[in-house]
Amino acid sequence: MNMSKLDLVWTGLSALVAACAVSCATCPFQSSTSNQHPNVEKSQFGTTPEGEQVELYTLRNKNGLVAKISTFGALLTEMHVPDRDGGMGDITLGFDNLEDYIKGHPYFGSTAGRYANRIAKGKFTLDGKEYQLATNNDPNHLHGGDKGFDKCVWDARPLETDNGPAVEFTYLSVDGEEGYPGKLKSVVVYTLTDNNELIVDYKATTDKATPINLTNHAYWNLAGEGKGNILGHELEIVADFFTPVDATMITTGEIATLNGSPLDFRTSTAIGARIAQMTGDPGGYDHNFVLRKSAAGKLETAAKVYEPTSGRVLEILTTEPGIQFYSGNFLDSTLTGKSGGVYHKQNGFCLETQHFPDSPNKPHFPSAILRPGETYTHQTVHRFSVR
Repeated sequence: MNMSKLDLVWTGLSALVAACAVSCATCPFQSSTSNQHPNVEKSQFGTTPEGEQVELYTLRNKNGLVAKISTFGALLTEMHVPDRDGGMGDITLGFDNLEDYIKGHPYFGSTAGRYANRIAKGKFTLDGKEYQLATNNDPNHLHGGDKGFDKCVWDARPLETDNGPAVEFTYLSVDGEEGYPGKLKSVVVYTLTDNNELIVDYKATTDKATPINLTNHAYWNLAGEGKGNILGHELEIVADFFTPVDATMITTGEIATLNGSPLDFRTSTAIGARIAQMTGDPGGYDHNFVLRKSAAGKLETAAKVYEPTSGRVLEILTTEPGIQFYSGNFLDSTLTGKSGGVYHKQNGFCLETQHFPDSPNKPHFPSAILRPGETYTHQTVHRFSVR
């Protein structure tokens, strides 16, 4: 039977559609429910008041570890690891629903940016021009401003890497967002390895010079989320110096020795052993430590934490020059976590790998300025074990 030109076109289109269906079965950009990503699960986490859909990605390794990360804030909502008896437990603070994250929280599990930590009075001068940022931590700028990266919805796609299942998050920050110069593209990849590591890789590019300092702001409790305070955790930080702060928590610019101070964690010490010496309101630790590095940008151990009752160990390695140790001083018993318990003061701790606070105003600190043509990179590894 003779076919018309229209029939021929229709037949060709049908064949093309069929071919695309076959080829897409092996496409690496398919959703996490495809056979290409058996260890990555995508689910709906809710909708923002602006109508943006938020997804939750679940990563699993062969040993049963589980990490859950939301496209809201590219934040870590859950991290399940074994104790010394093999019992699995979630060890990071947070919520089990999007609504509580949107209501406001102290950066549980968040990707903090453009500039994590504080910038004095929300001001800096770059290439002769002064910029004014939000002073959302009066009188200073904190973790990117009123709507930092922790409050934005990121694009995401699952990956299956040589190291294990992963999710790549991407966010494009426009020129002038929160007062920062330049259009900044940020990429954060979470990978859960079969070596029981949660690896976070950061990358960013810009079209104008801009400060950048990305980190993850997870609150850890190795006894388990909702299992009381963290004062019995034993902490070691690989640092000989720290950057002292003034009454507003801004670095003075000094790089001071840890010798003889209650901040000296060069040998493993209970967090609560000297915390009473950290006076002030609310007291406790919230300081940047200058990491002991054999070379700038080298991935090396920054800190180790051991929790005696569970036997869980967290080792943190990073390419960054600093780490902020925060002992959960501002947890004020107003938030209820995933397990239904109230989060009280010092129920979690943070170890935020970073460039130093207020670096844009401290030229003798390692530079945190990214310029066009350069690529910002940063890797942090969270290694879990027991003893």
